[in-house]
Amino acid sequence: MLRAVGASSRHPATALVWCLALLLAAVCIRAAAEPESASSDLPVAEREKLEQRVRDRWQYLLQRNFDKVWQYSTPNYRSIFPKQLFAHKFSYAVDRELTGLEVVNYDAGAAVASVAVRVMSRPVKQTSEASVAIGAVPITVNEQWLKVDGQWWYSANE
Repeated sequence: MLRAVGASSRHPATALVWCLALLLAAVCIRAAAEPESASSDLPVAEREKLEQRVRDRWQYLLQRNFDKVWQYSTPNYRSIFPKQLFAHKFSYAVDRELTGLEVVNYDAGAAVASVAVRVMSRPVKQTSEASVAIGAVPITVNEQWLKVDGQWWYSANE
């Protein structure tokens, strides 16, 4: 008969309990180790719409067309923060290049998607030898997008 660690001969069901506990632990460990594929819950056509909205917003950001960027913000955000104030939160000291994006998570119940946007950033003016030596720096910007009334909107809440 199999004997689990700590199993007593007085309780034959203890071995079964230990085996079930080990099996449950293995399943939990495997589930935790598997990468989350929550974006697969988002239908392909919807994911493509979202990705295009993210790309379009970033193209306006790269062009420094902040009036257009503002239009991608949620309706609630736009009702509170006027376009004139919105433009002041951006820097003109950095040039960026969009290198990729990926929908990394989607919560259908909340209609929220997380998008990882990959960007190369470099200073507009090389002000030191260090900035010349460093050059362009890759960064990933994690954005939240909300689906409201059938449209994807950038959420400024992070």
